Amino acid sequence: MFTRLLAMRLPPGQSAFLWGARQTGKSSYLKHDYPNAIFYDLLNTHEALRLLKQPFLLREELLAMEAPALLQPIIIDEIQKVPELLNEVHWLIENKRMQFILCGSSARKLKTQSTNLLGGRAWLYHFYPLTFVEIPDFDLLHALQHGLIPTHYLSEGQYLNNHLQGYVDTYLTDEIRNEGLVRNLAGFARFLDVAGLTNTEIINMNNIARDCGIDRLTVQNYYQILIDTLLGYFVYPYNKKVKRDIIVAAPKFYLFDVGIANYLARQSILELKGSTAGKSFEHFILMELTAYLGLKRRRENIQYWRTKTGLEVDFVLGDAAVALEIKISEQVHQQDIKGLLAFCEEHPDARAFVISQDKRARKIELNDKQSILILPWRSFLEKLWRDEII
Repeated sequence: MFTRLLAMRLPPGQSAFLWGARQTGKSSYLKHDYPNAIFYDLLNTHEALRLLKQPFLLREELLAMEAPALLQPIIIDEIQKVPELLNEVHWLIENKRMQFILCGSSARKLKTQSTNLLGGRAWLYHFYPLTFVEIPDFDLLHALQHGLIPTHYLSEGQYLNNHLQGYVDTYLTDEIRNEGLVRNLAGFARFLDVAGLTNTEIINMNNIARDCGIDRLTVQNYYQILIDTLLGYFVYPYNKKVKRDIIVAAPKFYLFDVGIANYLARQSILELKGSTAGKSFEHFILMELTAYLGLKRRRENIQYWRTKTGLEVDFVLGDAAVALEIKISEQVHQQDIKGLLAFCEEHPDARAFVISQDKRARKIELNDKQSILILPWRSFLEKLWRDEII
């Protein structure tokens, strides 16, 4: 068991949604933190069919419970499989002051069916793959090779591809097919391959549509499916302060896990050097930033900055409060960070960092007020989780 950072501090009577990609550990976390809770597992086909046919059974069964059994929240796992239960949950919250944790891997089905989402009566939490601070003796190369889904990170090397293939086949392709989210499964499978190959890159919808043999609107819909099912993120360009000719519209796309992305792209990370490892390293840092902001319940955006001449900053946090450049190299030089230097020139109040494999922290003084801090990746992550970056 990993000790997870999520803290669901729910006052008495307060309910919550907990969303997260499959196999990230949501169910294990809830069973560990709420060992005596009443637990409905809708991955159990018999249970799901029983409640799908007669949703009122949930209300009747809970009303029959003795008070001590209801001291902990009632947990319904994979709630998106039986959306009709949300009407019963709503009634029980309003009329009987019952407390629920509704767990799932996708809110898409609930949103598209205009399902009762409890009108703000449930707080929203997200669950993420493992983070740096949750893993004892964290190994960066291992993380880039295996990804941060718990079973994948723990798997022995000879079994890793089996785990990854099983995840892609079962939880990506079959899950999306079973929920009726796509009709052209062959086209979606081709799209997943391209999504892996273009992971961390600026998205060109027209090129991807041509490569997959589908139309542009279908590509847009497929990306939205990945986002709604918590399997990926768009990172949009930062453009609030425009002095240079910068990209203002096209997003980058990142899958939710670096191991899944490498599997889809059919690439392996053998050492911490080279362009492939560099992209995976950037992806990993985004995973940490996303989890940090989500678990700390911070509302800052993660964006990127790029000019049409090719100057780029990997991540901009908040309203240009922090600029981050990610380098896999073991010694960063000023000529390696021209984009960050240009960004600092336009945003003199930004705190600028380079995250690299440098052995020691270094500082590049730009002027009397601004500098760029080069940090070893481990030092950066320690500072991030101590709230010293943003």
